[in-house]
Amino acid sequence: MARFRLIPREEKFYDDFKLMADQLRHGARLLEQMLATDPPIADKEHEIKEVEHQCDFLTHGIIQRLNKTFVTPIDREDIHELARTLDDVMDAIDNAAALFALYRIDRIRTGARELTRIIIQQTDEIRAAVEALERRTGVLERAIEINRLENEADRIHKLAIGQLFDEETNPIVVIKWKEIYDLLEEATDACEDVANLLENVVVKHG
Repeated sequence: MARFRLIPREEKFYDDFKLMADQLRHGARLLEQMLATDPPIADKEHEIKEVEHQCDFLTHGIIQRLNKTFVTPIDREDIHELARTLDDVMDAIDNAAALFALYRIDRIRTGARELTRIIIQQTDEIRAAVEALERRTGVLERAIEINRLENEADRIHKLAIGQLFDEETNPIVVIKWKEIYDLLEEATDACEDVANLLENVVVKHG
């Protein structure tokens, strides 16, 4: 017998999450464009900041709606946490982009573009996973791939840091690039956090 709900569930949260995931994909591609040339395209930093503001706006909207919604499609705490973790991904992308202009980087070192490509792949998988969440099928496969990509990012990060210390004699340059690499890797970690949360939601409601 089908369940009858006197008060319908608010399903718009799924659309909000897909919109946020679209913004993450856009932000990751803007970062790739920024780093495509030497020196980096400084104007892309402002475009990335606009995407970060849009994610903040969407996150605020989700939380506002959550506070006014009686019946939700998944647990309330999971909706809140998913909005926060998606926003964390864009924050990390934005923070990394800001450093290229702040530190007046004129040449992209080995590893930065590779990590950016990983972020793009992860955000593509996040978008697919969020869409799959509504269907309750296909999420786990996406989460596994996001985790695999994060492991690849760890490997690239370690190699880049090692090469930085081996080749660079200017300690200021080392400090700058160490922070850049760490923030790019932080973005891949944030993507993994999203994947882990989505996996937990599916297991909980499976």
